[in-house]
Amino acid sequence: MGVSWAIIFTMKYILQSTNTTISDSIQALIDSKIKALEHFISRFDPETVEARIEVGKPSRHHQTGLVFYAEINLKIPGKLLRAEATHLDLLSAVNEAFKEVERQVKDYKEKMITKNKPRKQI
Repeated sequence: MGVSWAIIFTMKYILQSTNTTISDSIQALIDSKIKALEHFISRFDPETVEARIEVGKPSRHHQTGLVFYAEINLKIPGKLLRAEATHLDLLSAVNEAFKEVERQVKDYKEKMITKNKPRKQI
């Protein structure tokens, strides 16, 4: 009989909205994107990782063009990763910002692996 172990990583995050309200669909999207990010940063202590997410509109009177934005500040040990995106709709802005921060996390993780890898002697 085998025993299965699972490590549950729960990232702390602060969500702030500016000049708009956060709908249930936006909240669900952000929750799913956070869960996806947790996969990449699970090797860090959960107490040392924090995300600050701000979504909204720059002003109440701005009605046309790229009126929605999403900003993500992800603090991991030794690094602050930042991504921002503007778009016609809030869902797309959130998706774009999370895609960018995910790319940054992958790059940072690869850099850490390469940095700690022993070099071959010639």
